[in-house]
Amino acid sequence: MNHLRRLEVLSAIVEDYVHSREPVGSKALVERHRLGVSSATVRNDMAALEDEGLIAAPHASAGRIPTDKGYRAFVDRIDAVRPLTPAQRRVIVEFLGSSHDLDEVMARTVRLLSQLTHQVAVVRYPRRTGERVRHLDLVPLEPDTALLILITSRGRVLQQPVPLPVDAGHAGEDLALLRTRLLEELVEAPLDAAAARADTVLATLPPGAREAGARVMAGLAGLADGGAQDRLLMAGTSYLAQSTRDFRSSIAPILDALEEQVVMLRLLSELGEEHPGATGVSVRIGAENAATPLADASVVASGYGPAGSAQLGVVGPTRMDYPETMAAVRAVARYLSRLLREDQP
Repeated sequence: MNHLRRLEVLSAIVEDYVHSREPVGSKALVERHRLGVSSATVRNDMAALEDEGLIAAPHASAGRIPTDKGYRAFVDRIDAVRPLTPAQRRVIVEFLGSSHDLDEVMARTVRLLSQLTHQVAVVRYPRRTGERVRHLDLVPLEPDTALLILITSRGRVLQQPVPLPVDAGHAGEDLALLRTRLLEELVEAPLDAAAARADTVLATLPPGAREAGARVMAGLAGLADGGAQDRLLMAGTSYLAQSTRDFRSSIAPILDALEEQVVMLRLLSELGEEHPGATGVSVRIGAENAATPLADASVVASGYGPAGSAQLGVVGPTRMDYPETMAAVRAVARYLSRLLREDQP
């Protein structure tokens, strides 16, 4: 019984500190929360929580604030994510549902998630399973350069300049022949198999056109691979600047990690491999990110797309509204999954 009550006291401390940013005292807890016990009992509970390392006294303050361990105990008690309000759900549907271009949907997703949570939002692009080649073109630009254009079944237009052999005597004719052969081979082919299938075209070309053909194939492989590589979009870094008091040191390492993307891609991949539990949301808090520049921050993430194969989430100070943030992350992930499923070719 005492343990459950202490967790209730911890939850009250977290709630008050998140919203006030001020250390919380026993008197304030008794006044604001119906704990059903006296101030003396609350003080004893706070002393026990401090002994367990769940709360701490900043400097000489009479109040207490949650530690990373305390936030973890608080988050672990969340067994169900509360639903968003009808107004919040309507905003998600209206903002994301008005576009079917993948790049625009991703850009809208991070902007919306950042606005809903007032944190930095990140989204990892989904692997483009099912995406096919709709059209391909080769446009001469210079005597030694052509522009390779590939249009996918999702409406993406991928472009790549291709250097041609300087001594190509019939470059225009070679490109026209190559374009015809590639269209025959690749239209409706899976994007991730395009380069391999295109290689078979080389053997059908006249010997004089094969060097130009090989260079076009290399460009095509680059386009196809670029379409499948991990990409990360981000929005809302200004919110970090508004939370500098919540970080023990400079926010510069966090901003660097977000900009370089490698750290976030690896962290999102790790979170994607974890079992998120009943909430469907994974949370890394402060010291749990000690191996990264995000040791002063928390990351809340959820999978989306086929089997949760891609991830989106937010990065912010450990002093964040976890229930609200988890609800927003899960709702946006679920709607994005539905939107992408409806857009499958």
